[in-house]
Amino acid sequence: MRFTKMQGLGNDYVYVDGFKEKVADPAETARQVSDRRFGIGSDGLILIQRPTKGTAADVRMEMYNADGSRSEMCGNGLRCVAKYAYDHGIVKKAHLVAETDAGLKTIDLVIEGGVAAAARIDMGPPRLERSEIPMVGAPGRVVRETLRAAGRDLVVTCVSMGNPHCVVFVEDPATFPVTEVGPLVENHPSFPRRTNVEFVRALSTREVQQRTWERGSGETFACGTGACAVAVAGRLNGLLGPDVTIHLTGGDLRVEWEGFDANGVARSVFMTGPAVEVFSGVWPGPGGQASAGGQG
Repeated sequence: MRFTKMQGLGNDYVYVDGFKEKVADPAETARQVSDRRFGIGSDGLILIQRPTKGTAADVRMEMYNADGSRSEMCGNGLRCVAKYAYDHGIVKKAHLVAETDAGLKTIDLVIEGGVAAAARIDMGPPRLERSEIPMVGAPGRVVRETLRAAGRDLVVTCVSMGNPHCVVFVEDPATFPVTEVGPLVENHPSFPRRTNVEFVRALSTREVQQRTWERGSGETFACGTGACAVAVAGRLNGLLGPDVTIHLTGGDLRVEWEGFDANGVARSVFMTGPAVEVFSGVWPGPGGQASAGGQG
């Protein structure tokens, strides 16, 4: 199986070109290749597939977490999918549409020196009702609600960006026990499909510091959908403006959200950030070792 390792702000995945390769058991393959000692090392596996017939998409993203579980959406991963599609000639245009398990997403690439260096994605409107996240409890939005986990009363705001997010504002994300609290919130009974967890601090109305515990992968250097959820949660709490820089462990993302239109309908969230090809190689399967090619 030929693969390409790519990353967006250190949120790294193994990518397989589904136009040329077929992966028989993607869940098991994801577990194997993601292992950072006995595999390639990644936050998961992403297959770049042909779009479903009848859709307006150019490509389809099929994503698996490091534990083999299927995920609906990944902002950093989708930027890399778009870069791969452009750089490798699948879709030779700077504006493209990608099909994901969270719906169709439009992407505008930044081309530098003939290759895609970054992308701005229309992530669609956030889903704010409790049932849409999903989260158990009475109907309505989850804003500044208390959640008991790890012996703590956490004040949370929950958002879906096509996948579930629980945003926790804390005094200092750098010293907060993310690896202790993160998995307990991820698997909290309030979230029937588990949840991603963001631990954040608003530095101003334009800047946020964020650490992320990703569902099925653990703490990661960055999370695109998580950054979008943080920008939305920050506005819902009156802490952030419409144009925010999110400082993640692996670097910065720009997130724009204008809030609601005149009818109270949530507008789309836009995310902008880099995409980098690291290396390519061949994965022989169980028990083998990957052989790597040159830097992409």
